[in-house]
Amino acid sequence: MEAVSIVLFLLLAVVMSGALSRMLPVAVPTPLVQILLGAVIGLSTSYRVALDPELFLLLFLPPLLFLDGWRIPKDELLKDLSTVVELALGLVLLTVLGMGVFIHWMIPAMPLAVAFALAAVVSPTDPIAVSAIAARVPIPKRMMHILEGESLLNDASGLVCLRFAIAAALTGTFSPTAAATSFLWVAGGGLAIGVGVTLVVTRIKAWVSRRFGEEPGSQILVSLLIPFGCYLLAEHLEASGILAAVAAGITMTFAEISRQALATTRMRRHSVWDTIQFALNGIIFVLLGEQLPGILAGARATVLLTGHHDAGWLGLYVLAIVAGLALLRFGWVWVSLRLTLLRRQRTSEATLHSPSWRLVAAMSLAGVRGAITLAGVLTIPLTLTDGSPFPARDLAIFLAAGVIIVSLVLASIALPILLNGLTMPAEPSRQAEEDAARVAAAEAAIMAIERAQHALAERDGHADVYAAAGTRVMDVYRERIESRSKGARVAAAARRQDQLERDFRLAGIKAERATVVAQVRERAIGSATAQKLMRELDLLEARYQT
Repeated sequence: MEAVSIVLFLLLAVVMSGALSRMLPVAVPTPLVQILLGAVIGLSTSYRVALDPELFLLLFLPPLLFLDGWRIPKDELLKDLSTVVELALGLVLLTVLGMGVFIHWMIPAMPLAVAFALAAVVSPTDPIAVSAIAARVPIPKRMMHILEGESLLNDASGLVCLRFAIAAALTGTFSPTAAATSFLWVAGGGLAIGVGVTLVVTRIKAWVSRRFGEEPGSQILVSLLIPFGCYLLAEHLEASGILAAVAAGITMTFAEISRQALATTRMRRHSVWDTIQFALNGIIFVLLGEQLPGILAGARATVLLTGHHDAGWLGLYVLAIVAGLALLRFGWVWVSLRLTLLRRQRTSEATLHSPSWRLVAAMSLAGVRGAITLAGVLTIPLTLTDGSPFPARDLAIFLAAGVIIVSLVLASIALPILLNGLTMPAEPSRQAEEDAARVAAAEAAIMAIERAQHALAERDGHADVYAAAGTRVMDVYRERIESRSKGARVAAAARRQDQLERDFRLAGIKAERATVVAQVRERAIGSATAQKLMRELDLLEARYQT
């Protein structure tokens, strides 16, 4: 019962955080609200969450990383792949090495391997926290795509580095040659397992659906089980479960395109995954807040590990680590953008201008730490192989928690200032691509309707009835083809008409829903009829709001 009560408290805090963050007069990121609510739970209740590191890693990371890989725009990721790789791999390695040495120099009581482990967990960034921070000052799309791609890859690279650092702390030895050889299997094996398992599962699922029909609930459960299956198999084979989950998510995109599920399944699955993402990310931050009272209560004992007696030193260490991370990131982003401009200058005759310092600063501060950092630091083992306590574990957790909170607060204050009024290069329009796709789809629809007309007329007769019904439907597609195939001015006017039509349809749907509700209250219709009508209206509203 206690475990169930804890879970319910955490979920209630997540629900409340979404409402509170919207009610506050100032833009406070939802993760900060969740941390605060978690601290309230930790202070006001007798419940304490004893986190098992391996269980924590298994429950939270595979589904979150799988979903990130599934939903990230692949074209945008490929377009800026070189920049993303430079940030996700190069910057992570620089952060682990540079910050590891810096932390060990600053806190000699923390062993070098533990310092590298702490540097590894603070290297991944969290785009969810960034988007929450910039809710009232939207981040430019291309910048957000780069941050999403970086986060997707640096989650895996940072946690793989953490794995090697923990192994070095447990064994007391570290061989670069052995680590490089092991890394090839850990990374390559994890990627191969994620791709292979996803392809096999989706093929089997598609075969069963074709032969015996599709059950939406089963399809959704399969998508939920894939990341856990990939993660557990990879870990069993001593490969990277994290990379397996990421690879599975990316593969899922292409597997689903070739083996489409029913529309009902896709809609329900999308809603289920949205809920899971919101709940898991929220619970992680609430857990951070719930752990804070215990972490702070042990701060006096923790600071003694550093050789000091004043707990204020811990705050200075946190600020120093945040400053070091920001400086490393600023320098790397500036160099990366300069190299990108030099490469494009050689292939382009146009003059390319250097990026604004505000853009570089925004990219640097946007690298806030969040759920992955907390999940990673909590996976540090409690004991060494001989049963003795893991050195400086509480100190590492305190510093990682401090880095998360300070980076969130700093970004929430500075990012809106830096992004406000920042002029970004114009984004390439995808309108022509969209119009061409709509025309091709409409032409295919007309051909399919004509074939259906002829088939029904030959089978049942009454060709005039089928022709009239088909013509009404095809007129909609012909109008779409005509409006999208003409010049830019006509196409713009057609899109304006489409927008007006959507507005009018939404107004009508709202009136329909109000009437259905009134009829239910007056007992003019039954609840089953009302549910059917409301479902149809919900689907229509979802269509016209996209």
